[in-house]
Amino acid sequence: MNTESEARGAVQSAVQPPQPATRKSLGGRWTYGVLIVTFLFVLMPYLFWNATWFGRPMTDAQIGKALTDRSHPREIQHALTQIETRIEAHDAAVRRWYPNVAALASDTLDEIRVTDAWVMGQDNTAPEFHAALLKLLADANPMVRRNAALSLVRFGDDAGHAQILDMLRPYEVLSPLAGKLETRLKPGDVVNPGTLVAHVESGEERKEVRATVPGTLGRWLAPNGSTITAGQPLLSLEPSESMVWEGLRALYLVGRAEDLPDVDRYARGVDGFSPQVARQALATARAIRSRASS
Repeated sequence: MNTESEARGAVQSAVQPPQPATRKSLGGRWTYGVLIVTFLFVLMPYLFWNATWFGRPMTDAQIGKALTDRSHPREIQHALTQIETRIEAHDAAVRRWYPNVAALASDTLDEIRVTDAWVMGQDNTAPEFHAALLKLLADANPMVRRNAALSLVRFGDDAGHAQILDMLRPYEVLSPLAGKLETRLKPGDVVNPGTLVAHVESGEERKEVRATVPGTLGRWLAPNGSTITAGQPLLSLEPSESMVWEGLRALYLVGRAEDLPDVDRYARGVDGFSPQVARQALATARAIRSRASS
């Protein structure tokens, strides 16, 4: 009898489901895994933000190192924006880096010269900045020229007047070489500096065409698939609101009577632009007419 009971017990033990201990261990591992993955999802964006956010404070030693180390362009830009912040805070000690800042006007990277041209306009008492900005008016990059022109206005210098006026007008993107045009965007698409707008194919060479100023694609000046020549206008970009806004503010101070048709265009309002642009255009037009009458 005991033997039969023991046999039934052995059979029941053999078909019993696995003990919950194994599931508990697996659940624990999954919990830790989920926590680790969640932590990484939070950590990685933070590290990226921390590495790219120019508002992160830098020590004097970090700024000095960044300005002399040309191998890390974003660190140079970060240092420049920190110098701008200190200029705005009237920190006289920031002048120690002025020779480095002026020297960056000759840097080979467009993005550094664009930032540099803007930062040098923050102190209109620095003669080395004034001289460097005048040279940047002939820069190959239109955004460098525009920032230099705007910064010169702070020096009371209207040498960049033509560049400022261009900020209110459509901008033509030219072909870098002869070949067959392959368009990528359509009228109404918004672009920023660096946006890929087209390709040009010439034999085995396929070159990218990228926007160098912000704006909205107004129209293609050459049809898709057409054969084009080097330097031929490919498309026309309507100016962005930010460019128009900065241009109008500058013309408030250095605008001329012949600029009024361009200014008045925005005083009437433009679809997609905020009302403050029209108000600034009206104020700019009044200031120009006042100067002209006196």
